[in-house]
Formats: sequence, structure tokens, C-alpha cells
Amino acid sequence: MPAAAIVEDAKQQSASVFVSAKESLHDAEAAMKSATENPKQATTDFLHTPFMRAALPFINGGIAGMTATTVIQPIDMIKVRLQLAGEGVKTGPKPTPISVLREILASGKALDLYTGLSAGLLRQAVYTTARLGFFDTFMATMAKSAEKKGQKVGFKERAGAGLAAGGLAAVVGNPADLALIRMQSDGLKPAAARANYTSVIDALVRISKNEGVTRLWAGAYPTVVRAMALNFGQLAFFSEAKTHLKNTSLSARNQTLTASAIAGFFASFFSLPFDFVKTRLQKQTRAPDGTLPYKGMFDCFAKVAKDEGLLRFYRGFGTYYVRIAPHAMVTLIVADYLGFITK
Repeated sequence: MPAAAIVEDAKQQSASVFVSAKESLHDAEAAMKSATENPKQATTDFLHTPFMRAALPFINGGIAGMTATTVIQPIDMIKVRLQLAGEGVKTGPKPTPISVLREILASGKALDLYTGLSAGLLRQAVYTTARLGFFDTFMATMAKSAEKKGQKVGFKERAGAGLAAGGLAAVVGNPADLALIRMQSDGLKPAAARANYTSVIDALVRISKNEGVTRLWAGAYPTVVRAMALNFGQLAFFSEAKTHLKNTSLSARNQTLTASAIAGFFASFFSLPFDFVKTRLQKQTRAPDGTLPYKGMFDCFAKVAKDEGLLRFYRGFGTYYVRIAPHAMVTLIVADYLGFITK
């Protein structure tokens, strides 16, 4: 091709690129102007993009869970201390939520009630984002499938979605959960033996370095079972209760409050024994000879039942319910509201 023709072709391509860029810039300016003049419409358009429709259940779930954790963290701290008291002794101390609270406040460190908040927030950012996101995604898929068949999603499908979402989310969130337990139980050790973690990142890094990365998934089995039990109780019963309450005279807000309270009770009842075992397994560290108090979930169940009695698994049920029910209520209400405003 002659040089003149090459130059002419290059000029035409450059002109075409310039025109395209100019048009794109004009479109961008028009979009920005439209967004400035009508921000509500711009937000609605953005929220209805395919990517955001898929991401919103996860985003809303994470925000809802982190909001609830910030409110409930002191109760969670007391719950963990109750579960770890009198370990290995059937006739050991019988602390109450009030006595644990007094002990923490007597040390002059009221902010200790928020020990592990960073780990709790990270856990919610991972765990609740995943479990509510997966649950909503599974439910939407099943609803479409049922609609095509002229059917409705029943309790069995809701329960299956809750179990699957809880199990998947628990595996992802276990490291943050373990860091939270370690930070909350650190104050029970003698001063010289405390790790004094400064943050969740510090805890994760030091546990990985000193005990191995796989240790971050200690207690994963009971954590997964607990999450499945909790989600079964929380999400399945919440969804089922809301379905039945729609036929009552209760307002939409009271329907949500009542359904979340019912869900909180069943979530507490089904999950507390597994939460108890999870706490014991995640708190334990190796003795100088390299041994651990418990070999795994079933060994922990057996030893606690033998040495401390079966009722020990339900120690602190009231505190656990007070921790789970409001957390479920705040999470589900916030998620419901976010889902409403981002329709």
C-alpha cells in the first residue's frame, strides 16, 4: 500500500476515534447531568442493572448483619464467658449474666464488653453477607421454578435453602469467628498468658503464624452444623411465620417483629448445643506437650456430657436467646427495609 494511502487511512481512523470519544464524552456528560437533575431515577437505574440485582441480597445482608452485631456485641461477650466458665468441672462455678457483667465492669474496663468487635464485624461482613445473599438467591430461583409449575415455595424448600446457605457461609466465615472467640476469651487467662490481640487482623496473622493457617478453620465442623441449625431456625421459620402472619390484622412492621421473634427462639433452640461446642473448640490452644483438650466435635460432646452434664450444653440459654433474637430481629428488619428501598 502506498505511503500516502497509509497516511490517509491513519487520518481517517484517528478522526473516527476522535468522533467516538467525543460522542462518549457527550453521553457521559448527559448521563451526569441527568443524574444531577434526577438523582432518584439515576439510583434506580443503577440498582436495576443485572450486576446490582445479583449483588444486592449479599450487600443488604452484610449491612444488616454488621448493624445487628454492633448492637448485640456486649451480650455476645457475656454469652461466650458463660460458656467457658467451669470448663471440665461438673460442679464448677455457676455464673449468671449479671455476675459476668459485674466482673467485667469491676475490672474498670467497660469497653471490654466490646472486645472482639472488629472480628465480629468482619465475621458479619463475610458470614451474614453470604448466608442472607445465598438464601435470597436460592429462594428467588426456587420461586421462579415453582411459579412455572403453578406451585408455591413451601416450608421444606425454605428449610433446604436455609440449611444450604448457612453451611456455605459458615465455611467462609470460620476464620473471623475463631478470631472473635480468641479475643473474647483472652481476658479469662492469667495476665502473663494473654495474647492481647490488638485487632482481628492481628489475631488472624498471629494464629496463622504460631499455629498454622489450617488452625483458622478449627471448629469448622460444629460451626457449619451450628450455622445450618441456626439458619434453619431463623430463616425458614421467619419466612414461614411471615407467610402465615399476612392473614392477620397485624401491620407489616408488627408482622416482621413477631416473625423475627419466633425465628429467634427456634434459631436459639436448635443451634445452642453446637454453638457451645464451637466455642470450646475454638478457644482451646495446645498444651506444652502438643495435645488439645478436645479432639473434635464428637469428643467435645462426649467429654462435656460426661464431665459437666447434658444440661451444660444449654447453659446460658436465656442470654443466648437475648443475643440471638434481637440480632435476628435487627438483621431481618434491616435486611427487609433495605430490600424494600432497593426494589
